[in-house]
Amino acid sequence: MKTAVLDYDVGNLASVIQGLKYAGLQPVLTRDRDEILSAKAVVLPGVGAFGQGMENLRKYNLLSIIDAVTSKGTPFLGICLGMQLLFHESDEYGSHSGLGLLPGKVVRFPAGLKIPHMGWNTLNILNQHPFLEGIQSGSYVYFVHSYIASDCEPSHIVANTDYGVDFPAMVCLDNIVGVQFHPEKSSRIGLKLLSNFGEMVRNGSNSGY
Repeated sequence: MKTAVLDYDVGNLASVIQGLKYAGLQPVLTRDRDEILSAKAVVLPGVGAFGQGMENLRKYNLLSIIDAVTSKGTPFLGICLGMQLLFHESDEYGSHSGLGLLPGKVVRFPAGLKIPHMGWNTLNILNQHPFLEGIQSGSYVYFVHSYIASDCEPSHIVANTDYGVDFPAMVCLDNIVGVQFHPEKSSRIGLKLLSNFGEMVRNGSNSGY
């Protein structure tokens, strides 16, 4: 199943591609409109700053393509920065508009916490979801970030994590899934999650999350 990994000059693409291959998908790193629109799934990975990420998506004319694939129900996975970009805005190094696919704002961790939040932490599963099939609450996944989603629609939060405050670790709306952690760096649990995404793509499971 061809999976378009959006190429917008951010880090961490190689490990995402390897994880998707493990999951039985056929990842293609691309910014070609036709290739993305014809893909069975789309992944927006990323490590870096929110504003720069949005600038790069604009530069490569990917904003309208993202709108098209999410609107038609293509399974869409945002990872780390890719999850943060799903929201309406961010205050990282100024005020920046995001993709606006999910209500919410990306803000810095509260003062007093050591940041970035880097390393292993647990998922507190709030709602069942195909992406979490076979994953137990309390499972450890790997994080690297200094900003978190806030003001989210509660029904969109599938799992959260505690790092001084509870923050959304996984969100979803219909065919759109976002994870703040890095499944591609989360060992056995992460590979299981990516395999679950592969099953979602193969089964056409893109609604009722």
